[in-house]
Amino acid sequence: MSLGFSVLLLAACSAALVTGSPVYAPAPYALYSPAPAYVNYAVAAKSYDADYDPNPSYSYAYDVHDQLTGDSKSQHESRHGDVVHGSYSLVDPDGTKRTVDYTADPHNGFNAVVTKEPLVKAYAPAAYPVVKAYAPPEAVHGYAPVYTAVKAYAAQPSYRSYPFYR
Repeated sequence: MSLGFSVLLLAACSAALVTGSPVYAPAPYALYSPAPAYVNYAVAAKSYDADYDPNPSYSYAYDVHDQLTGDSKSQHESRHGDVVHGSYSLVDPDGTKRTVDYTADPHNGFNAVVTKEPLVKAYAPAAYPVVKAYAPPEAVHGYAPVYTAVKAYAAQPSYRSYPFYR
């Protein structure tokens, strides 16, 4: 229980004990319902499909190459009995073609083999000549330059060219 709920419960119990008034609750409602009516339905006779094929088979394929949107995909699938073989391929945004070959049967379940192949030639960077490693210039040892003191001049007196009033 949370602390807030515990405090609320303690306050409610304390208020009931302090006032000393009895707590009344409404009488429970009596719920009545009619007796269930049982209906005997007729059992439907089993129907058999006259067109049932114990060895179903189908085959389909499609191929899409839309130059406007760049959509390129294809798929083909065939079924003979309970065994389904097929494959689909599509061009991923990274420029590779993904091909999935799959087989599904009751014995092995669904198995898929995914292959990716690049559609564009791999980029090989150009071979640049090897740059020699950096060699710092050799230090030249010599004497420090000689500095002479600058001749000091006294400042000339200056006056204001206009009157200054306060």
